[in-house]
Parts: sequence; structure tokens; C-alpha cells
Amino acid sequence: MPMPQLTRNFSIKARDFVRAGEVSIQVQGVLKAIGFPAEVIRRIAICAYESEMNVVMHGGDGELRLKVDTGSIEVEVEDFGEGIENIELALQEGYSTASPEDRERGFGAGMGLPNIKKNADSLDIHSKKGEGTCLKMSFMTGGGNDGSRGK
Repeated sequence: MPMPQLTRNFSIKARDFVRAGEVSIQVQGVLKAIGFPAEVIRRIAICAYESEMNVVMHGGDGELRLKVDTGSIEVEVEDFGEGIENIELALQEGYSTASPEDRERGFGAGMGLPNIKKNADSLDIHSKKGEGTCLKMSFMTGGGNDGSRGK
């Protein structure tokens, strides 16, 4: 029996460090309730968390959209913040534009986008300076796949 399509939208508030991480926990809960394997949920939770923290620190307000369909899960995170000036540079481990205040909070190690790239089966980034960023991440879940990446 095919899995019904499911879509959920979650709001992310800029600079809201008190609630930062709650969206990724909610995404985990949705995926656990559906019954996805722990490894699939782990990879998606990492990507959701890293994306959420980027919105909180850099993005202005934003939204995470979760779409579950037969054989795949898509996570799209869009924000209306400053945008990424150099995507290629931002994908390099250790590169960070986090503020000194965010670094004092323990963030800004420069592993957000690299962790997303490592854990998503596909990643598409669109960003325009001064207008915001959109990340589209896909995760394969069907066709006999045990949830491990085929890369």
C-alpha cells in the first residue's frame, strides 16, 4: 500500500535561541510516528537542526517545510535574511560568518552546511545577498532502501 503524501510547515524565528532546535525535534517526532528507520530520521534531524540554526543565527524569520512522499522525504528551509554571499565557501568545513555573540553561545564552528551536504542525498542551495536563502534537501526512503545513503 503506497504511503499517503504528508506535508508539514514549521515557522522559525530569527534570534530565538530559547526555542532553537524545537523544529528539528518536531520533524523527528513526525517521522518517528510514521515509522521511518532510525538512520533515516537521524540524517534528516541533523539537516533540519543545522538549517534551523542557520535561520536563527543568520536568516531572519523563516520556514521549514517537510514533505513525505512514497520513496522520499524532502525538507525545504527558506529564510528572508541576509543571504549567503559565497555558497562554495560556505560549504567548506570550518568556514563561518557567525557573530562573536553566537560563537560565545557555542555556535559557528562552520560545520552547518557541510553536515547538511554529508547527510542529505541531494542538496540544492539558492541564495541572493540581501534577500534570503532556500535549501532543498532530499532523502531517499523507498524501493527497498534501508535508509542508508547510496553515495
